[in-house]
Amino acid sequence: MPELPEVEGLVRDLRPIVEGKTIASVTLSETVYASHEAGKQAIVKSSAPEQFERMLQGMTIDRLQRRSKYIFFHLVKNEESFMLVNHLGMTGAWFVVNDVLEITEEKFRKHIHAIFTLTSGELLVFSDIRRFGELRFIKEIADHAPLLKMAPEPFDAEACDFFLMQSDKPRFAKKAIKEVIMDGQVISGCGNIYATESLFKMSIYPAKPASEVSHTQKIELFQVICEVLQESIDSGGSTISDYRSINGGAGTMQHRLKMYGKKECLACGTTTESMVIAGRTSTYCPQCQK
Repeated sequence: MPELPEVEGLVRDLRPIVEGKTIASVTLSETVYASHEAGKQAIVKSSAPEQFERMLQGMTIDRLQRRSKYIFFHLVKNEESFMLVNHLGMTGAWFVVNDVLEITEEKFRKHIHAIFTLTSGELLVFSDIRRFGELRFIKEIADHAPLLKMAPEPFDAEACDFFLMQSDKPRFAKKAIKEVIMDGQVISGCGNIYATESLFKMSIYPAKPASEVSHTQKIELFQVICEVLQESIDSGGSTISDYRSINGGAGTMQHRLKMYGKKECLACGTTTESMVIAGRTSTYCPQCQK
């Protein structure tokens, strides 16, 4: 699943191409329509497909913003502001093309679920192979309550103090430290990949209860998380499995990872072990991480 660095890279790539451009029309896939007819909401949330297509028509993309793992498309129409909130899910990808045939990877081309035709003639395309991604049209952030619960951005001045405060709360104290740092209400944007890397760098056993990680260690751990996230941003993110940056581009952070997906510890040579924490496979070194 794309984490903060991957979403940040995508937003940086999209901004110069789509900001200031107007949506002429929106076309959703038959899959989206069928899911809504079946009482489900694949991709498009909180709006009927035909309503979604109609509401987005004529909207100008004023600016793009990343918030945690979300992309906020700030929209304007008739001097009134709106938002299109996007979560990539596990396999979401964006493309800006003149024709969908320009999307070279067939697996993305076969799973196009939204095409935003811009008045400039370009197509802003959202593809999602596994359909866990979201497109949500709202008036403001308060219209979708979970967005209000997100922790501050990890690079914000208050983020470390917020992390310390949250992790000390009774509901987090007994949880595995890895589960805690992957919780978006504690730290924004840190998922399985970068939580694995950060805990390895700190030599912390991922299942250790948060209450057993000292105050000093927590401060150092937060700093390491920020360093790892920044390194990944600078490297264009981690292209693992189905993640792609705009138009199928790839990052290079996957070549820098020290523990995620490794069979052997790069520090001591010990065979790595794994466990499931918060539904995610957690790889660790039984020798280095205590």
